[in-house]
Amino acid sequence: MTAKLDPFAAAPQLMKSWFATSTAINASLEPSLIELVKIRSSQINQCANCINMHTAEARAQGESEQRIYLLSAWREAPCYTARERAALQWTEALTRLSEGHSHEAAHEALAAEFSEEEQVKLTLMINVINGWNRIAVGFGLWHDTPARAAA
Repeated sequence: MTAKLDPFAAAPQLMKSWFATSTAINASLEPSLIELVKIRSSQINQCANCINMHTAEARAQGESEQRIYLLSAWREAPCYTARERAALQWTEALTRLSEGHSHEAAHEALAAEFSEEEQVKLTLMINVINGWNRIAVGFGLWHDTPARAAA
């Protein structure tokens, strides 16, 4: 895949600010939860770049292969906590917002597992990964993970 353009070269100051904001939001909740959210959103958005990157990050942080592989079927898999399920349900609701489904049940599950501050942090994280998905898909970006680059 050849990139259509390099957004970091085309708009360096804005991309630097976007990256800094992403990094700050990324550090606001537990890393394992953040990576699950990033992977699930990227699956929905069909962003190969972000799926590749965040599955490698999840593995590096100790996430199991089983939980990574089952993520697209998380509702049927018993290996996710109630907190993770609430985050994944909220991720799907916001990522699929244009489909017009009610997100009331997702918000109820979210409120049961997350403080108000955490709800905002998670919502911001979902917005960030959806933004990165659109940047990567839109401009045809591909970032090799260290393991892939070494091979």
